[in-house]
Amino acid sequence: MNRYKQREQAFALIFQSLFSDSTPEEIFETAIEEETQIGDYSKQLFFGVCENKEALDEIISNYSTGWKLNRISKVNISILRLAVYEINYIDDVPDSVAINEAVELAKKYSSQEDAGFINGILGAYMRSRS
Repeated sequence: MNRYKQREQAFALIFQSLFSDSTPEEIFETAIEEETQIGDYSKQLFFGVCENKEALDEIISNYSTGWKLNRISKVNISILRLAVYEINYIDDVPDSVAINEAVELAKKYSSQEDAGFINGILGAYMRSRS
């Protein structure tokens, strides 16, 4: 299974976790029962985002000027958490790939306007790191 598909699986798990009182482990176990295959990279991303949620949210909050986290749609916050996690914690994924994949997920699951919003936040974050 390619990395895009695994990112998509991780996004779905992250999104689902926003609506559940279950632990990440319980969400993952349920997904395994329902899916034919969950990739190792999906698992790494999902648990990584869950474990680092506060740090990821702080970064997103700092670069989403004029937007409080609770006003950002659950789809978009899930995509942003995933992308910021990849940028900060996954060394073998170029930052530009993480951003591009986040934009593609937004186009698929949100809207073109939201894809631009996500690209803007991630772009501002990357410029600050240079």
